[in-house]
Amino acid sequence: MADIIVQQPVGDPKQLFMLHHGVGATPEGLVPLGRRLAQEFPQALVVCMQGPQASDLGQGYQWFSVLGITEENRLARVAAAMPAFVQAVQDWQARAHVGPEATALVGFSQGAIMALESTQQDVYLAGRVLALSGRFAQLPKAPHAHTTLHLVHGKADTVMHYGYTVTAAEHLVALGADVTADVIPFVGHEVSQDVADTAVERLLGHLPKRHWEAVQRAAEQDDSAED
Repeated sequence: MADIIVQQPVGDPKQLFMLHHGVGATPEGLVPLGRRLAQEFPQALVVCMQGPQASDLGQGYQWFSVLGITEENRLARVAAAMPAFVQAVQDWQARAHVGPEATALVGFSQGAIMALESTQQDVYLAGRVLALSGRFAQLPKAPHAHTTLHLVHGKADTVMHYGYTVTAAEHLVALGADVTADVIPFVGHEVSQDVADTAVERLLGHLPKRHWEAVQRAAEQDDSAED
């Protein structure tokens, strides 16, 4: 497969960013976002992944077929595609000598579905998942405890309604997940400048929930010592 390495830092990478395109698209389409991430994270290996199948839509690639897809059969198609997705992530982690905690899975549209659903697997794949214009195949039972989820969606998206992101965010908050969600006005089904800016802001500015829990525990221990 023709994965595209956008940035290969000197020495061992400190982080790994893997970008996953939508159905009927190619890895080249996410290179601009990859370059933006490379600027912000100069010690990261940044790679745009190519879907494993030629698209049924006549151009580009796909992670799973959307022909005849329904709410009832979507989950089975994602599940069938997931082993290869997981293996690809693990192969790049081994190549980069980077663990899950330093891995970020970035997905747009169908790529976002795969990235989000990967958090429902038994294996721990990534410390962060950034889903752009995406959705879960079905609302999750629980995300991985060590994975932070960033959901970004255009409110004018006519391909995948932003309501999927709102519903998922509310559900994830109720589960106690570490999640952020942004709905951007006047943005459609695209990785616009506003989407890229929001994604970078979340990646750079959000301290994971587990960090705050560690800080809280340390503060409680200090209080106990003073008593």
